[in-house]
Amino acid sequence: MHVEHAPAGAEHILTPEAVAFVVELHHRFEGRRQELLDHRRERATALRYGASLGFLPETAAVRRQEWTVAPVPSDLRHRRVEITGPVDAKMMINALNSGANVFMADLEDATSPTWTNVVTGQANLIDAQRGTLALDTGEKEYRLDDERATLVVRPRGWHLPEKHFTVDGDAVSASLFDAGLYLFHGGRVAIEQGSGPYFYLPKLESHLEARLWNDVFVFAQHRLGIPYGTVRATVLIETIWAAHEMDEILFELRDHASGLNAGRWDYIFSVIKAFRHDPAFVLPDRAQVGMTVPFMRAYTDLLVQTCHRRRAYAIGGMAAFIPNRRNPRVTAEALEKVAADKRREAQQGCEGTWVAHPDLVDVARREFDQVMGDAPDQLDRTIEYAIEAQDLTDVAIDGGTITEQGLRTNISVGIRYVAAWLGGQGAAAIDDLMEDAATAEISRSQIWQWLRHAVTTDRGRTVTEEWVRELIEDECSRIEDPHLTSARKIFEEVALGDEFPEFLTLPAYELID
Repeated sequence: MHVEHAPAGAEHILTPEAVAFVVELHHRFEGRRQELLDHRRERATALRYGASLGFLPETAAVRRQEWTVAPVPSDLRHRRVEITGPVDAKMMINALNSGANVFMADLEDATSPTWTNVVTGQANLIDAQRGTLALDTGEKEYRLDDERATLVVRPRGWHLPEKHFTVDGDAVSASLFDAGLYLFHGGRVAIEQGSGPYFYLPKLESHLEARLWNDVFVFAQHRLGIPYGTVRATVLIETIWAAHEMDEILFELRDHASGLNAGRWDYIFSVIKAFRHDPAFVLPDRAQVGMTVPFMRAYTDLLVQTCHRRRAYAIGGMAAFIPNRRNPRVTAEALEKVAADKRREAQQGCEGTWVAHPDLVDVARREFDQVMGDAPDQLDRTIEYAIEAQDLTDVAIDGGTITEQGLRTNISVGIRYVAAWLGGQGAAAIDDLMEDAATAEISRSQIWQWLRHAVTTDRGRTVTEEWVRELIEDECSRIEDPHLTSARKIFEEVALGDEFPEFLTLPAYELID
């Protein structure tokens, strides 16, 4: 076993006992994790070569039967507005004090997984639970308010390793590392504070992966002396595979489940990735793939329908806009769009929604208040029409186009985000939007897809590798960043290569400390 030294100030996180617990999780669950990753690859290959994608016949009984998840804990009953962000102290304090009901502390898409970030982030999580998290920059002091958002932690996905912690020469699962350390240090602390160890689970592709998480929770609660059922998980439905197994995912986690979330950006990426070889699934500019297009509407309707039948909360998607104080007109127009998006989610039946900036909390809350009044949920609201498997893959978008500007945006956003990520910043403000790994994945996967199918723009120009490289050169001439050369190399690898890397963060991870 080898573990890197803890960063200064976070030595108490990597105690011998905590390290031993992560090792125990590795020995107990790593084999199953690898089997499930193999299962992902097998299903993806089968889909490429003609297999159908639909609801699983072998789990039809689970979908037919009447059952519900465990009752909602008191501090998760009101989830009207949830704010998300990385685990650095300043961002956490601002988010917890923002007036949102829930803060999702994101160790995944919004955090660049440098060793310092992930271990210091764990220390910040524990201090946040205790209410002692503070920061003095010399210019300003940041302290937690007495009333603050409920803390929910998103560990990294099953596909990611933690290279700084190895057992028998193998990197441990980043999921087990993140969740294990938080459970070890924060589980009892959260309970003492009247809450519990709450999680958001990302990137699941099957109910078998949910079963693995459930077994981790059962084992950890027993091993750490935490009462059974105090761990609660909200699952992000952000892959096309998970969208076909929502009932089954909730069923596997039913004693620990509190809801599902419509992870819209990763979901779009997943659809492109799963069907990237099929010309029928070529999508237009990402700005045109909104929540009202057929496959996205069906996906969120099914999520609400499934959650409410099982008495679980349905949480809407991200509003990534960042107010531009230098341009009030841009801000006003964007706030109108955010309000309309949140109004649609509330009317659709969601219990809450996500925002990326504190200034959006009141905007989102107003829309949900108008629909829900004082009620904490809309569990008795139903969506009556049947959503079929084919509805989830109806990617027809009336008037959808591919434009040079859309291509340039994908290039610029993708490269600038990777540069920020390599610099240790997992959530990056780019062109008035909070970009994270999910939106960068859309950017590079669209370029890969457009090239493979030699699509033409609305001006009749074919997207070729030569043209894309010319645009990359042009866009890079406008970017000033110390990590630009490495970011460009990675982006070209994941967007232009013959093979399609499953996640851009995997090759990028090799370049960070």
